[in-house]
Amino acid sequence: MKKFVEKIMDRTYFTQEDASAFIHSIGENEISEAEIASVLTGIQLRGVSLEELDGFRQALLERSIKPELDTSNSIDLCGTGGDGKDTFNISTTSSLVLAAMGQKVIKHGNYGVSSSCGSSNVLEELGFHFSNDTNTLSESLTKFNICFLHAPLFHPTLKNVAPIRKNLGVRTIFNSLGPLVNPVQPPLQLTGTFSLELAKIYQHILRPERTAFKVVFGMDGFDEVSLTDTTRLFGKNEERTFSSLTLGLPPVGVQSLHSGGTIHEAARLLRDITFGKGTEAQNQVVAANVALARTIAQPSLDLKETYHDTHQFILSGQTAKHFKF
Repeated sequence: MKKFVEKIMDRTYFTQEDASAFIHSIGENEISEAEIASVLTGIQLRGVSLEELDGFRQALLERSIKPELDTSNSIDLCGTGGDGKDTFNISTTSSLVLAAMGQKVIKHGNYGVSSSCGSSNVLEELGFHFSNDTNTLSESLTKFNICFLHAPLFHPTLKNVAPIRKNLGVRTIFNSLGPLVNPVQPPLQLTGTFSLELAKIYQHILRPERTAFKVVFGMDGFDEVSLTDTTRLFGKNEERTFSSLTLGLPPVGVQSLHSGGTIHEAARLLRDITFGKGTEAQNQVVAANVALARTIAQPSLDLKETYHDTHQFILSGQTAKHFKF
Protein backbone atom coordinates (compact mmCIF):
# COMPACT_ATOMS: atom_id res chain seq x y z
CA MET A 1 0.00 0.00 0.00
CA LYS A 2 3.03 2.28 -0.22
CA LYS A 3 1.64 3.55 -3.53
CA PHE A 4 -0.55 5.99 -1.60
CA VAL A 5 2.41 7.52 0.25
CA GLU A 6 4.50 7.56 -2.92
CA LYS A 7 1.83 9.59 -4.73
CA ILE A 8 1.77 12.06 -1.85
CA MET A 9 5.57 12.35 -1.90
CA ASP A 10 5.49 12.88 -5.67
CA ARG A 11 2.88 15.61 -5.11
CA THR A 12 0.49 13.95 -7.53
CA TYR A 13 -3.25 13.68 -7.00
CA PHE A 14 -5.15 10.44 -6.56
CA THR A 15 -7.54 9.33 -9.24
CA GLN A 16 -11.11 8.74 -8.06
CA GLU A 17 -10.33 5.00 -8.04
CA ASP A 18 -7.17 5.56 -5.96
CA ALA A 19 -9.10 7.64 -3.45
CA SER A 20 -11.78 4.97 -3.16
CA ALA A 21 -9.12 2.26 -2.74
CA PHE A 22 -7.48 4.27 0.06
CA ILE A 23 -10.72 4.34 2.08
CA HIS A 24 -11.38 0.64 1.46
CA SER A 25 -7.80 -0.17 2.54
CA ILE A 26 -8.40 1.67 5.81
CA GLY A 27 -11.66 -0.21 6.33
CA GLU A 28 -10.00 -3.56 5.71
CA ASN A 29 -7.00 -2.75 7.96
CA GLU A 30 -4.66 -3.14 5.01
CA ILE A 31 -2.69 0.05 5.67
CA SER A 32 -0.64 1.12 8.69
CA GLU A 33 -1.38 4.07 10.94
CA ALA A 34 1.89 5.68 9.85
CA GLU A 35 0.88 5.47 6.18
CA ILE A 36 -2.58 6.84 6.91
CA ALA A 37 -1.11 9.75 8.88
CA SER A 38 1.34 10.48 6.05
CA VAL A 39 -1.40 10.57 3.45
CA LEU A 40 -3.74 12.71 5.58
CA THR A 41 -0.96 15.18 6.31
CA GLY A 42 0.16 15.28 2.68
CA ILE A 43 -3.34 15.95 1.38
CA GLN A 44 -3.82 18.72 3.93
CA LEU A 45 -0.58 20.37 2.81
CA ARG A 46 -1.27 20.24 -0.92
CA GLY A 47 -5.08 20.45 -0.95
CA VAL A 48 -7.70 18.03 -2.24
CA SER A 49 -9.08 17.72 -5.75
CA LEU A 50 -12.72 17.29 -6.74
CA GLU A 51 -11.98 13.81 -8.07
CA GLU A 52 -10.25 12.76 -4.86
CA LEU A 53 -12.95 14.06 -2.54
CA ASP A 54 -15.67 12.36 -4.56
CA GLY A 55 -13.75 9.08 -4.49
CA PHE A 56 -13.32 9.27 -0.71
CA ARG A 57 -17.01 10.17 -0.34
CA GLN A 58 -18.32 7.31 -2.46
CA ALA A 59 -16.17 4.72 -0.69
CA LEU A 60 -17.21 5.89 2.79
CA LEU A 61 -20.87 5.75 1.79
CA GLU A 62 -20.43 2.26 0.31
CA ARG A 63 -19.02 1.07 3.64
CA SER A 64 -21.56 2.89 5.82
CA ILE A 65 -24.47 1.47 7.83
CA LYS A 66 -27.70 2.84 6.33
CA PRO A 67 -30.79 2.95 8.54
CA GLU A 68 -34.12 2.77 6.71
CA LEU A 69 -35.59 6.19 7.47
CA ASP A 70 -38.22 8.30 5.76
CA THR A 71 -35.96 11.00 4.35
CA SER A 72 -38.62 12.86 2.35
CA ASN A 73 -38.22 16.64 2.68
CA SER A 74 -35.54 16.16 5.36
CA ILE A 75 -32.50 18.38 5.74
CA ASP A 76 -29.03 18.06 7.23
CA LEU A 77 -27.22 21.02 8.80
CA CYS A 78 -23.54 20.18 9.18
CA GLY A 79 -20.36 22.16 8.61
CA THR A 80 -16.87 20.86 8.02
CA GLY A 81 -15.52 22.19 11.29
CA GLY A 82 -11.86 23.02 11.37
CA ASP A 83 -12.37 26.75 10.76
CA GLY A 84 -10.50 27.50 14.01
CA LYS A 85 -13.11 30.04 15.15
CA ASP A 86 -14.13 28.26 18.38
CA THR A 87 -17.76 29.35 18.10
CA PHE A 88 -20.67 27.92 20.06
CA ASN A 89 -22.39 25.02 18.28
CA ILE A 90 -24.27 27.05 15.70
CA SER A 91 -25.37 24.29 13.32
CA THR A 92 -26.46 22.00 16.19
CA THR A 93 -28.47 24.77 17.86
CA SER A 94 -29.96 25.72 14.50
CA SER A 95 -30.93 22.09 13.86
CA LEU A 96 -32.87 21.93 17.14
CA VAL A 97 -34.68 25.21 16.45
CA LEU A 98 -35.50 24.11 12.92
CA ALA A 99 -36.94 20.81 14.16
CA ALA A 100 -38.98 22.61 16.82
CA MET A 101 -40.43 24.76 14.03
CA GLY A 102 -41.65 21.63 12.24
CA GLN A 103 -38.93 20.90 9.68
CA LYS A 104 -37.67 17.32 9.53
CA VAL A 105 -33.91 17.21 10.30
CA ILE A 106 -31.59 14.22 9.93
CA LYS A 107 -28.33 15.53 11.29
CA HIS A 108 -24.97 13.88 10.82
CA GLY A 109 -22.15 14.73 13.23
CA ASN A 110 -19.25 13.63 15.36
CA TYR A 111 -17.10 14.45 18.36
CA GLY A 112 -14.81 17.43 17.96
CA VAL A 113 -11.36 16.57 16.64
CA SER A 114 -9.89 19.88 15.52
CA SER A 115 -12.34 21.87 17.66
CA SER A 116 -13.03 21.80 21.40
CA CYS A 117 -16.64 20.66 21.11
CA GLY A 118 -18.32 18.90 18.19
CA SER A 119 -22.05 18.32 17.76
CA SER A 120 -21.82 14.86 19.37
CA ASN A 121 -20.02 16.30 22.41
CA VAL A 122 -22.64 18.94 23.11
CA LEU A 123 -25.65 16.67 22.46
CA GLU A 124 -24.19 13.97 24.70
CA GLU A 125 -23.70 16.56 27.44
CA LEU A 126 -27.38 17.48 27.07
CA GLY A 127 -28.40 13.86 27.59
CA PHE A 128 -28.95 12.67 24.02
CA HIS A 129 -28.30 8.95 23.53
CA PHE A 130 -26.75 7.88 20.21
CA SER A 131 -28.06 4.88 18.33
CA ASN A 132 -27.98 3.33 14.86
CA ASP A 133 -31.20 1.38 15.45
CA THR A 134 -33.74 2.23 12.76
CA ASN A 135 -36.75 2.07 15.11
CA THR A 136 -35.12 4.35 17.67
CA LEU A 137 -34.14 6.89 15.02
CA SER A 138 -37.57 6.77 13.36
CA GLU A 139 -39.27 7.32 16.71
CA SER A 140 -37.09 10.37 17.37
CA LEU A 141 -37.84 11.72 13.92
CA THR A 142 -41.59 11.27 14.45
CA LYS A 143 -41.67 12.65 17.99
CA PHE A 144 -39.19 15.52 17.72
CA ASN A 145 -38.76 16.08 13.92
CA ILE A 146 -35.06 15.27 14.32
CA CYS A 147 -32.71 12.34 14.68
CA PHE A 148 -28.96 12.45 15.09
CA LEU A 149 -26.61 10.13 13.22
CA HIS A 150 -23.44 9.92 15.33
CA ALA A 151 -20.82 9.26 12.65
CA PRO A 152 -18.81 6.46 14.37
CA LEU A 153 -21.98 4.34 14.68
CA PHE A 154 -22.59 4.52 10.94
CA HIS A 155 -19.07 4.62 9.53
CA PRO A 156 -17.02 1.70 10.91
CA THR A 157 -14.08 2.93 8.83
CA LEU A 158 -13.81 6.00 11.04
CA LYS A 159 -12.87 3.84 14.03
CA ASN A 160 -9.59 3.05 12.31
CA VAL A 161 -8.71 6.71 11.80
CA ALA A 162 -10.12 8.27 14.99
CA PRO A 163 -6.91 7.78 17.06
CA ILE A 164 -4.80 9.11 14.19
CA ARG A 165 -6.96 12.20 13.78
CA LYS A 166 -6.88 12.82 17.51
CA ASN A 167 -3.09 12.52 17.63
CA LEU A 168 -2.69 14.85 14.66
CA GLY A 169 -5.04 17.36 16.30
CA VAL A 170 -5.60 19.33 13.09
CA ARG A 171 -8.27 19.20 10.43
CA THR A 172 -7.85 16.49 7.81
CA ILE A 173 -9.68 15.26 4.73
CA PHE A 174 -12.23 13.68 7.08
CA ASN A 175 -13.36 17.16 8.15
CA SER A 176 -14.03 17.87 4.49
CA LEU A 177 -15.89 14.59 4.10
CA GLY A 178 -18.18 14.85 7.15
CA PRO A 179 -21.02 16.88 5.62
CA LEU A 180 -20.96 14.77 2.44
CA VAL A 181 -21.37 11.32 3.99
CA ASN A 182 -24.61 11.40 5.93
CA PRO A 183 -25.47 7.70 5.44
CA VAL A 184 -29.10 8.35 4.46
CA GLN A 185 -28.24 11.27 2.14
CA PRO A 186 -31.16 13.64 2.93
CA PRO A 187 -32.43 15.48 -0.15
CA LEU A 188 -31.89 18.94 1.40
CA GLN A 189 -28.75 20.36 2.94
CA LEU A 190 -27.26 23.49 4.47
CA THR A 191 -23.54 23.09 4.92
CA GLY A 192 -20.45 25.22 5.29
CA THR A 193 -16.78 24.90 4.49
CA PHE A 194 -13.58 26.42 5.86
CA SER A 195 -12.30 27.45 2.41
CA LEU A 196 -13.70 29.02 -0.73
CA GLU A 197 -12.09 26.37 -2.94
CA LEU A 198 -13.75 23.60 -0.95
CA ALA A 199 -17.12 25.37 -1.14
CA LYS A 200 -16.94 25.27 -4.94
CA ILE A 201 -15.99 21.58 -4.87
CA TYR A 202 -18.98 20.90 -2.62
CA GLN A 203 -21.25 22.68 -5.07
CA HIS A 204 -20.11 20.37 -7.87
CA ILE A 205 -20.51 17.22 -5.77
CA LEU A 206 -23.90 18.13 -4.27
CA ARG A 207 -25.51 19.42 -7.46
CA PRO A 208 -26.54 15.95 -8.74
CA GLU A 209 -26.93 14.48 -5.23
CA ARG A 210 -29.40 16.88 -3.54
CA THR A 211 -32.83 18.27 -4.45
CA ALA A 212 -31.79 21.64 -3.00
CA PHE A 213 -28.82 22.86 -0.99
CA LYS A 214 -26.73 25.82 0.07
CA VAL A 215 -22.99 25.73 0.71
CA VAL A 216 -21.74 28.68 2.71
CA PHE A 217 -18.28 30.13 3.20
CA GLY A 218 -17.65 33.22 5.31
CA MET A 219 -15.10 35.50 3.73
CA ASP A 220 -13.50 35.82 7.17
CA GLY A 221 -13.12 32.04 7.38
CA PHE A 222 -16.32 30.86 9.07
CA ASP A 223 -17.85 27.58 7.87
CA GLU A 224 -21.40 28.79 8.63
CA VAL A 225 -23.41 32.00 8.45
CA SER A 226 -21.85 34.11 11.20
CA LEU A 227 -23.09 37.63 10.28
CA THR A 228 -19.58 38.85 11.08
CA ASP A 229 -18.67 39.50 7.44
CA THR A 230 -19.85 38.72 3.93
CA THR A 231 -20.76 35.09 3.30
CA ARG A 232 -20.60 33.41 -0.10
CA LEU A 233 -23.56 31.16 -0.94
CA PHE A 234 -23.38 28.36 -3.51
CA GLY A 235 -26.62 26.63 -4.50
CA LYS A 236 -27.75 24.21 -7.16
CA ASN A 237 -27.98 26.94 -9.76
CA GLU A 238 -26.79 30.06 -7.96
CA GLU A 239 -23.82 31.86 -6.49
CA ARG A 240 -24.38 35.00 -4.44
CA THR A 241 -23.30 36.89 -1.35
CA PHE A 242 -25.09 37.29 1.96
CA SER A 243 -24.40 39.45 5.01
CA SER A 244 -26.07 40.95 8.06
CA LEU A 245 -27.15 43.85 5.83
CA THR A 246 -29.23 41.38 3.79
CA LEU A 247 -31.38 41.02 6.91
CA GLY A 248 -31.21 44.70 7.84
CA LEU A 249 -28.84 44.06 10.75
CA PRO A 250 -25.46 45.47 11.80
CA PRO A 251 -22.50 43.05 11.70
CA VAL A 252 -22.02 40.72 14.68
CA GLY A 253 -18.76 40.81 16.65
CA VAL A 254 -16.64 37.67 16.38
CA GLN A 255 -16.01 37.60 20.13
CA SER A 256 -19.76 37.33 20.81
CA LEU A 257 -19.90 33.89 19.17
CA HIS A 258 -17.27 32.10 21.27
CA SER A 259 -18.03 28.65 22.67
CA GLY A 260 -16.89 29.15 26.25
CA GLY A 261 -14.00 26.72 25.87
CA THR A 262 -15.51 23.60 27.49
CA ILE A 263 -18.16 21.06 26.54
CA HIS A 264 -20.15 21.92 29.66
CA GLU A 265 -20.15 25.62 28.78
CA ALA A 266 -21.06 24.89 25.15
CA ALA A 267 -24.06 22.86 26.33
CA ARG A 268 -25.09 25.68 28.68
CA LEU A 269 -25.00 28.19 25.84
CA LEU A 270 -27.11 25.93 23.64
CA ARG A 271 -29.68 25.43 26.42
CA ASP A 272 -29.85 29.17 27.08
CA ILE A 273 -30.60 29.85 23.42
CA THR A 274 -33.33 27.20 23.25
CA PHE A 275 -34.95 28.75 26.35
CA GLY A 276 -34.92 32.16 24.65
CA LYS A 277 -32.17 33.40 26.96
CA GLY A 278 -29.30 33.64 24.50
CA THR A 279 -27.49 36.89 23.74
CA GLU A 280 -28.78 39.02 20.90
CA ALA A 281 -25.78 38.06 18.74
CA GLN A 282 -26.33 34.34 19.38
CA ASN A 283 -30.04 34.64 18.62
CA GLN A 284 -29.40 36.55 15.41
CA VAL A 285 -26.84 34.08 14.09
CA VAL A 286 -28.99 31.03 14.86
CA ALA A 287 -32.05 32.73 13.35
CA ALA A 288 -30.08 33.54 10.19
CA ASN A 289 -28.94 29.93 9.76
CA VAL A 290 -32.41 28.54 10.49
CA ALA A 291 -34.03 31.02 8.10
CA LEU A 292 -31.63 30.06 5.33
CA ALA A 293 -32.39 26.36 5.95
CA ARG A 294 -36.14 27.05 5.84
CA THR A 295 -35.82 28.76 2.47
CA ILE A 296 -33.98 25.70 1.13
CA ALA A 297 -36.95 23.53 2.15
CA GLN A 298 -39.50 26.15 1.03
CA PRO A 299 -38.00 28.31 -1.74
CA SER A 300 -41.11 30.52 -1.89
CA LEU A 301 -40.35 31.96 1.57
CA ASP A 302 -38.90 35.47 1.77
CA LEU A 303 -35.55 35.25 3.57
CA LYS A 304 -35.87 38.50 5.53
CA GLU A 305 -39.43 37.74 6.70
CA THR A 306 -38.40 34.18 7.58
CA TYR A 307 -35.50 35.50 9.62
CA HIS A 308 -37.76 37.76 11.71
CA ASP A 309 -40.30 34.96 12.20
CA THR A 310 -37.52 32.61 13.32
CA HIS A 311 -35.98 35.20 15.62
CA GLN A 312 -39.30 35.63 17.44
CA PHE A 313 -39.66 31.85 17.73
CA ILE A 314 -36.23 31.61 19.37
CA LEU A 315 -37.05 34.37 21.85
CA SER A 316 -40.28 32.57 22.80
CA GLY A 317 -38.33 29.61 24.24
CA GLN A 318 -40.49 27.14 22.31
CA THR A 319 -37.46 25.08 21.26
CA ALA A 320 -36.81 24.07 24.87
CA LYS A 321 -40.51 23.24 25.33
CA HIS A 322 -40.47 21.09 22.18
CA PHE A 323 -37.55 19.01 23.47
CA LYS A 324 -38.66 19.16 27.13
CA PHE A 325 -35.27 20.48 28.25
